[in-house]
Amino acid sequence: MLQNNPFLNLAEFVSPYAMQSFIIAMMVLIAAGTIIQMIHHKNVTYFLNNAKKAKLSATKELSAGEKAAIIAKTTVVDIGTTSELGMGKRRLAHVLGMYGTILFWVSSAVLVFCYTSEGSSTTVWSTLWHVGAILTCLGGFWFWFFLRVDVSAEAFPWYRIIKADLFVLALLACSTFGLAWSYFQYSSQMGLSYLFLALFVVANIVLFGGVYWSKFAHMFYKPGAAIQKNLAEADGSRDNLPPPADAPEQFGLGIKREEPKHY
Repeated sequence: MLQNNPFLNLAEFVSPYAMQSFIIAMMVLIAAGTIIQMIHHKNVTYFLNNAKKAKLSATKELSAGEKAAIIAKTTVVDIGTTSELGMGKRRLAHVLGMYGTILFWVSSAVLVFCYTSEGSSTTVWSTLWHVGAILTCLGGFWFWFFLRVDVSAEAFPWYRIIKADLFVLALLACSTFGLAWSYFQYSSQMGLSYLFLALFVVANIVLFGGVYWSKFAHMFYKPGAAIQKNLAEADGSRDNLPPPADAPEQFGLGIKREEPKHY
């Protein structure tokens, strides 16, 4: 099944141009939802004003090379490995979900745009598509059932759903329904295949069409915030915060006595 290209078989009934148009429409929804949210919540205004304040209180002017090095390090370490979560299960779950999702989306676009014509075949991208979906499910379901703050620390039931959960649930639905669609198509169970194809399409529309109401746009905000934070630490402005205390620890272990579960 991992080598099955579900989009190639779908192309027998649905035009490749229709599938490509669907992906383009989802990209437009991402851009539109993010821009509308930025305008409504004034995120860009906040970041620009914060950057101006930081520049006024900076104690050192960074060169272009230093800024580039900080941005590169932030992208590779802080963003690429979600280092803000520290070492532990939450970080591993986020890394699995993040790279699984990237792999799933990229391979979906490659399969639809490059491997839906008659006679085309691929095993590498089909395998990557399935692996990406599986990694997304592993990281996402692990997070949903065992690691969510309100569940693990505040004793809420796992089935309690709020608006902020729209992104992760829609993302898990896309990966799960996509895998089910591929499996039943590979098994020649066409009735179930069409059912999960329809659910897969609906899940994608909810995921990409719900950008304004979900945490999807945070994927673009958080890298910018991390870069700005590291630049502020390097130029001495520190977002107008005092420097860390240099006094020795004198009050015992404190919160280090137990595994952090209080947020």
